[in-house]
Amino acid sequence: MGCVHNPSSNMMIASGVSPVPEMRAAGVAVGLGTDSPAGSNNDLDLMEEIDLAAKLAKISKMDPLALNAKAVVEMATIDGARALHMEKEIGSLEAGKKADLILISLNEPNAVPMYDVYAQIAYSLKGSDVETVVIGGRVVMRERKLLTVDEAAVLEKAREYGKSVKASLGME
Repeated sequence: MGCVHNPSSNMMIASGVSPVPEMRAAGVAVGLGTDSPAGSNNDLDLMEEIDLAAKLAKISKMDPLALNAKAVVEMATIDGARALHMEKEIGSLEAGKKADLILISLNEPNAVPMYDVYAQIAYSLKGSDVETVVIGGRVVMRERKLLTVDEAAVLEKAREYGKSVKASLGME
């Protein structure tokens, strides 16, 4: 059994705190998600969700050990794959699996010094630190430049949709 935890969305719409530590202890594969930017989250930053998931569990349990850094990184990787029943295809770097990976800059002030890689990912690194993205072995972003999408055209289309939505809600 698996599920997805969307901490930003849960906090934004005040839907409660998911009992992630208890679910993990019961053997439930808990992945992490953003729940989309369509009203219940304002971004798609999975790095932010990693940070918030750990901190939300800690404060809701009043226990700094409720959900550690390694656990939340696993939720964003292999446990997310398990929640989707895809752990044989994705979620970790292994021979025979799809080559989905990110390269993160460690030359930013928030990345130095590094004592523990899991803590660095969970609490210090940001989505903006991602330099390169590889999906299925194909480089789709290099040096923070999208290679498969016309970013300017997408942003313009998003602005058009925004105007249309505002008009439909009588917000103009």
